[in-house]
Amino acid sequence: MASFEGSILDFRRLDRLAAGETALHRLDARAKVLVTIVFILSVVSFDRYALAPLVPFFLYPAVVLARGSLPAGYFARKVALVLPFALAVGMLNPLFDREVAVRLGPFGIPGGWVSCASIVVRAVLTVSAALLLVGVTGFPEICRAMERLGVPQAFTVQLLFLYRYIFVLTEEGARSSRARELRSFGGKGLGIASYGSLVGHLLLRTWMRADRIHMAMLSRGFTGEFHARRPPRFGGKEALFLLGWSTLFVVLRLHNIPQLLGSLVTGGVR
Repeated sequence: MASFEGSILDFRRLDRLAAGETALHRLDARAKVLVTIVFILSVVSFDRYALAPLVPFFLYPAVVLARGSLPAGYFARKVALVLPFALAVGMLNPLFDREVAVRLGPFGIPGGWVSCASIVVRAVLTVSAALLLVGVTGFPEICRAMERLGVPQAFTVQLLFLYRYIFVLTEEGARSSRARELRSFGGKGLGIASYGSLVGHLLLRTWMRADRIHMAMLSRGFTGEFHARRPPRFGGKEALFLLGWSTLFVVLRLHNIPQLLGSLVTGGVR
């Protein structure tokens, strides 16, 4: 439970990173949300055997990490958490797709291995883009940007509450689990049978905590609207950011840049 608590609460570091003052942080959240959407749509729209065309898309996460002064190791560890799930999705592809898709000299690589690698690369790209968006924007700002882009307010508010109070639920669960361990002796009371009462106790505690939070919000005049830390302003920098990156993603999607570079190099050698 302690390791799970640490993994969940470590995501709070994203909120601290989002409080930076770089030029990328100061951009309007709507521009960054739209660029991330175009990026993800461009990546997932490739053919299942596409692998080399995905490589140039790593330019965007690299630039965001550098310009946003974000710790690369932290985000690499978070992206690594999804790799087992991506491998689980594509691990059976080599068993069912054995037709050779790529040849490297005398060696032939079956299409199943290529599609499995493509799934992993796409998972890395899309998850890293989403995490970097939170790291340079903050989840509350993302929700407000979605609302200004036309997403229903009820959905964005619920999404924001889900993000904020998952930490509350984790803390309550960790506190209850720690109390159960301290009250046990010699391993007694730590079996599966004790989890029923633990879950029920956790439900009651979170219900009472949510009621207190709701009363506190109402007493402070909450009307369903969260105020932004920075006033929204979509100006020339945001338009240039959106247009530049979106154009690059479309070009990378429509043209196989590694193949074009390889043709130029091999043509020049000849």
